[in-house]
Amino acid sequence: MKKLQKIQSEKGFAALIALIMVGMLTLIGLAAMSTSDDEVTITGNELQETRAFYAAEAALETAAARLHFLSDSTGTITTTMPEGTGDLNGSNFTYETVDLGPVEIRTLNNGTLAGLHAQIKSYAMLATAINRTDNATVQLSQTFERALVPIFQFAVFYGNDLEIAPGPTMSLLGRVHSNGSLWLQAGSGLNIDSYVTAAGSIFHGRKGAGGVSGGDVRIKDGSGNYVSMKEGSGWLESTDDYWYDSSVARWSGRVQDSTHGQEQLNVPLNGTDDAHKLIERASGNSDSYENKATLKFIDGQAFKLVGGVWNNVTADMTSKGIINKVNNKFYDGRDKKWVDVTEFDVGKLYDEGYAPANGVIYFADNNGDFPALRINNAAELGDGLTLASENPVYTYGEFNSVNKKPASIMGDAVTFLSSAFNDALSNGSKNNRIAVNTVVNASIMTGNIETTPSNYNGGFENLPRFLEKWSGKRFTWTGSMVNLWYSQQANSTWSGSYYSPPIRDWAYDSDLDDPANLPPESPVVRIFQRTGWSQSDVGYANMDYDDNN
Repeated sequence: MKKLQKIQSEKGFAALIALIMVGMLTLIGLAAMSTSDDEVTITGNELQETRAFYAAEAALETAAARLHFLSDSTGTITTTMPEGTGDLNGSNFTYETVDLGPVEIRTLNNGTLAGLHAQIKSYAMLATAINRTDNATVQLSQTFERALVPIFQFAVFYGNDLEIAPGPTMSLLGRVHSNGSLWLQAGSGLNIDSYVTAAGSIFHGRKGAGGVSGGDVRIKDGSGNYVSMKEGSGWLESTDDYWYDSSVARWSGRVQDSTHGQEQLNVPLNGTDDAHKLIERASGNSDSYENKATLKFIDGQAFKLVGGVWNNVTADMTSKGIINKVNNKFYDGRDKKWVDVTEFDVGKLYDEGYAPANGVIYFADNNGDFPALRINNAAELGDGLTLASENPVYTYGEFNSVNKKPASIMGDAVTFLSSAFNDALSNGSKNNRIAVNTVVNASIMTGNIETTPSNYNGGFENLPRFLEKWSGKRFTWTGSMVNLWYSQQANSTWSGSYYSPPIRDWAYDSDLDDPANLPPESPVVRIFQRTGWSQSDVGYANMDYDDNN
């Protein structure tokens, strides 16, 4: 009996344990289900927050893009503050832009443009996105700077591919930039003492046909030491797998291409990417320098802006010898054309009181087969001067060599003639055209032609054009050299048959580092960069819950 009672007691205890175990397993299962449900909910919340985040980020990009467009469409710094609403990724978003103060002229502090002065305006942008599924809310903010940087602060600036391949040793003092790719080589040596940047790639050698010279190419690092591109038996360039790290280490970040994030630096233009519009006529072209001029020469007629009214002053300027349509043409050996030239006497312009009020002169001529402007008697300028021409421009003799003033020359092409150039001997052997030493102080904006597999365009060393035998003669130039377009009128190929190159005594004019020393109405490149970013709020908007939640 006792044994039976003991067995029954053990059975009851076992049943109790079993019930306890079942209860525990049930609680564990419920907990697991609850945890799984929570994880699903959390995962769902994170997904909606992520969707809201990307919607807010897209809103910031929309605000930045609109601000960028507004500035470009006016060619200046806009005061319109973009704002708007939209929906994306199942989220509603809003954005607004805040003006952080007036335009400042100050020095850029960051990146490869550090040290350049610019017109800078700062903006703040705020974007909020709310996901429609669970009201997940994200707020993002960022600050932007819009900067307009005078382009003449670069020693060399190309809007297309840039090739530098001098025979004799060349030293470039100042920044070098290409909106395309950059090819560097030298016969004897090439030294660059500042930042070297390209929106494409950087190579050693030649873009088109022809041999590659073995002269050293050296660029200054951050410590002020010239460091070679040589890499063992070859050259360090963009095609190398280790280019990014090695270029940063070798030149302290002063050599950058698209691999480093270098972007194009473009001139603000209204509805076009054709920089040649800057020198084309104003009709239907809001980018034209004709719109900036207060003195202009159009198809043989001269006009001066007085009190907002254009006065025809052709007869008076002609009688005083300021302008003269030359009957005897001269021959351009590169373009193989006789030039229908208008002579422009700069000295008489100032002597006779015809200096442009704002220092800007514009020229365009359709008369003749190959119309052009030739500047003479310009060794001393009366004031700062910018001369823009739709046609090719020639200078005769020295330019701005006495009591230097801020000056620039813009043309479809720019050719420098020494004071020994004789029109009567222009069509013949270059041995009949012996140049004399010449000094030019001016920033130049001009064009070239594109290098092809069979033809070299002459490179930077031949961007300033010559028509004489300069052997042993010195061409001394200071300023900034800018090439933004392919020439449309003076577009014949380069060769060495019609001239011999000068001794190139070329230098960037450091006076251009001071905004007060820039030529009148100097063109600018636009910079639009984010200076700060923050995620200021992540959460949920208030929601109404019923009693069952």
